[in-house]
Amino acid sequence: MSNQPYGHDPYQQYPQQQYPQQPQQQQQPYSQQPYPQQQEYTQQQEYTQQWQGQTWDTQAQPVTTADPAYLPPQHLTPNPNPDPEPGPDPAPAPERPLTPAERARAAGLPTVIEPGLQPAALTAVLGALLAGGAAIGQYALLVPLVLLQAVTAAGWFRLNGMWPARQGIALAFAGGLAADAVLIGVGRENAPAAILGTLGVWVLLVLVLQLRSHAGPDERMQGLMATVAASALVILATGHLAAVPDAVVVGGLAVAAAVLARALPLPLIVSVVVGLLAATGAGIVAGQQLTDLGSDGALLGLGAGICALIGHRAASYDLPSRFVHMTAGVALPLAAAAPAVYLLGRALG
Repeated sequence: MSNQPYGHDPYQQYPQQQYPQQPQQQQQPYSQQPYPQQQEYTQQQEYTQQWQGQTWDTQAQPVTTADPAYLPPQHLTPNPNPDPEPGPDPAPAPERPLTPAERARAAGLPTVIEPGLQPAALTAVLGALLAGGAAIGQYALLVPLVLLQAVTAAGWFRLNGMWPARQGIALAFAGGLAADAVLIGVGRENAPAAILGTLGVWVLLVLVLQLRSHAGPDERMQGLMATVAASALVILATGHLAAVPDAVVVGGLAVAAAVLARALPLPLIVSVVVGLLAATGAGIVAGQQLTDLGSDGALLGLGAGICALIGHRAASYDLPSRFVHMTAGVALPLAAAAPAVYLLGRALG
């Protein structure tokens, strides 16, 4: 039998040695100290073990910074001067922002939007006013003509993407008023000299004013071309005032019929043919019923209709806005028809 007392634990036959308590953090040599990442990883393991030993409680646990997502911002800052990678030369930045028409061309979209029925109706009303004013007298014709010239100047500048351009619009409109005044002063028999002389003077005036502009070369050239073209259209519209009254009656009604027929929802070629037929028919009716031109009104109506459709097409180009349709789309068919009304009316009268 053993001499050990009853209940003695055989695994405690050796006395337990007492070791001195070590400090919480023992100073180690510099070469053996752990890196900060190792300390963070050790702390993360301790917190993980502590969480695993507990239940699903909602006590807040310390957030570790071992994950790179929690590193301070300076640890994630890229190299401010990285070595550039070889590649193609960057494309040059554009000289100005792209216009809607240029963006549409780049995307392969159509850039022609024709005026609808509402601008065509306004053109018909203005053409009827010109016809009625010509039937009454020269001064009665002057009222719708001045309105036509003002709308032509504003619409042409907006059609060219220049808005607001108050000085250019005012200059072009003033040229039309000057041509009207000169024509009334010298008489209808001297109409070519009055119109062409005013146009020459106004082109010279536009050149002088553009030379005094402080804009860049491209903008100055664009403004010069737009102002010269607007002035020419406005001054040429004075041809309605220079034409014989019967020609103005036939031409105004022919333009109205052509534009209304062109606004119908038909294919392009069919619409153009229908518009020209409508202008010819309106010329025949107006020549036989309202004037003394007779059947010659068909030729005058056809010529006015061709010029009107050209002006209608010009107002449809380059993604026009509603403002363009309600100004240039209304006025350009009548303004473009003025030379045909004057020349054909003089030849047939």
